[in-house]
Amino acid sequence: MLKQTIALSLLLLLGAACSSNPAAENIPTSPAASISPTTAPTNSPTAQPTIEPPPVTDPLQETIKTMTLDEKIGQLVLIGVEGTELQAPTTDLIDNFHVGGFILYKYNIIDAEQTLKLLNQLKERNKPSKAPLWLSIDQEGGKVSRMPEQFTKTPTAASIGKANNQSYTRGIGQALGAEIRALGFNMDFAPVLDINSNPANPVIGNRSFGSHAETVITHGIETMKAIQSEKIAAVVKHFPGHGDTSVDSHLDLPVVNKSLAELTTFELLPFMEAIRQDADAIMVAHLLIPSIDKTYPSSLSKSVITDLLRKKLGYDGVVITDDMTMGGITDHFDVGEAAVKSIQAGSDIILIGHDYDTQIAVLKSLKLAARDGVITKDALEQSVYRILSLKQKYELQDESIASVDIKAVNQQIQSALQAK
Repeated sequence: MLKQTIALSLLLLLGAACSSNPAAENIPTSPAASISPTTAPTNSPTAQPTIEPPPVTDPLQETIKTMTLDEKIGQLVLIGVEGTELQAPTTDLIDNFHVGGFILYKYNIIDAEQTLKLLNQLKERNKPSKAPLWLSIDQEGGKVSRMPEQFTKTPTAASIGKANNQSYTRGIGQALGAEIRALGFNMDFAPVLDINSNPANPVIGNRSFGSHAETVITHGIETMKAIQSEKIAAVVKHFPGHGDTSVDSHLDLPVVNKSLAELTTFELLPFMEAIRQDADAIMVAHLLIPSIDKTYPSSLSKSVITDLLRKKLGYDGVVITDDMTMGGITDHFDVGEAAVKSIQAGSDIILIGHDYDTQIAVLKSLKLAARDGVITKDALEQSVYRILSLKQKYELQDESIASVDIKAVNQQIQSALQAK
């Protein structure tokens, strides 16, 4: 079980370090000790056999070896749930499709107590699984806030960037992490690292820390690290940069008419710094960038994900798509085929936020592609390894939380707000 691999890793490493070398123990302490009284000494001592220590195994690799194809495919998806309590479609996705995680939206959340109960139900249902669940949410602050109304509101990224106080930024980021951790979440789709350079942008706006790369880098990376400090995996978004668009990718596919050189000197700068600062995961947007790929949006493009993000920028962490049920994909592609294309391009996790039938179709398309070799075994297991490694980093356990201290969370938020 993944939940036991950390302890097992330590035991194996300690065992290898502490094991004695039998050959070394048999080496005599003095020349006379090894010479029989009736035997003349020889010029060369008897050679001792070399005993190699046993190889140290990787517990995550061992876990992957025990996983069925369905269990591996399940790790490649992150799913939206129906309703405000555990329902049959969700139990089916856990029991029969072994999905790797869930995302909650505002319509899944009534209040803190109900949200805590729902997350506990998801964890309890998943306990027989080999890997614990991602329990994720979009909690950026400002208008993108999914948390119950009982929690004090946190400010927009734009107002944080304008304040230009790193201590203040850090406090707000820690408060974001603390409030979602209090309910049992372990992943936040934040911060936004887009540079808001287009005043006509209908989707980014004040979700960005500013219109200058330096501002976004300073306060975006500080927020990322602050969220991580609260034991929450931070997913930076929307690679390779959604700031200079005039179309909302929820509705259609934006086109970014910039060269790679232009992107490298502007839009990519915050993501390059996030990679240097050990970003947990990077969300890839649905953007068509004809100078890089004339056919496929960035979320499905090998040129963007493998050639640019992984090879050129050197990122080997988890790559997750933006929601594949957005208009930028559904109006142009079959979602199941798009999911397969995205994994082939280098993604690790497909986000399917809505519609149970679509979610099942994606899972079946991924399984068929893996079974037929369209998604290679090596690529599949490499993605699963990245995902399980990140789950291990954050010590995910699927353990229920008894209660939430709303007052303590609000006190932390208020304290952070006052530091401005």
